[in-house]
Amino acid sequence: MSSSRRIPARDLAQIAVFAALIIALGLPGQISIGSSGVPITLQTLGVMLAGALLGARKGVLSVLTVIVLGLALPVLAGGRTTLTSLAGPTVGFLIGWIPAVAVIGWLSMKMLPRYRTLPGVAVNVLGGIVVLYAFGIAGMVLRTDLTVWAAAAANVTFLPGDLAKAVVAAAVAAQVHRAYPALVAPRIAHRPAADPAH
Repeated sequence: MSSSRRIPARDLAQIAVFAALIIALGLPGQISIGSSGVPITLQTLGVMLAGALLGARKGVLSVLTVIVLGLALPVLAGGRTTLTSLAGPTVGFLIGWIPAVAVIGWLSMKMLPRYRTLPGVAVNVLGGIVVLYAFGIAGMVLRTDLTVWAAAAANVTFLPGDLAKAVVAAAVAAQVHRAYPALVAPRIAHRPAADPAH
């Protein structure tokens, strides 16, 4: 029973690599715009890439790895820890990484073995903007004196950058899935075509 639930070494390596990527994308720091207290960072690009390239399960584990590491280390953009983020207006965005990467990962894998850029952009927008913003706005309402509409308006500034991340993540995912079709699951990449006789 326990052996069947053990994560293969290959999967662990991919989870670790993408957790490191998300952390690395936080190294350039953050840009704060307005008074919402929510910064612009590149780490959401890493979340989109983790979902688009690893699928829901491994993508979620990559994000959870970053969040857990953040309990002790300043792995979030701007030198923040998980506890710092959870105590501030960014709490919803951090927690939102989990459902965002799950949605992106699940829908991206539905496209395989032929990942396509335009549908990939749409998937990234759904998970990385719609889902993430929903959690982020809820967190802002809980942690600040903003109303739902004021919190939503405060996030309009982030839309162009996040749309660009969605496009970049989809373009990268399309190239990677084309070059390494067995990255997520060999059985998906090598799924035989249906027999026209049946």
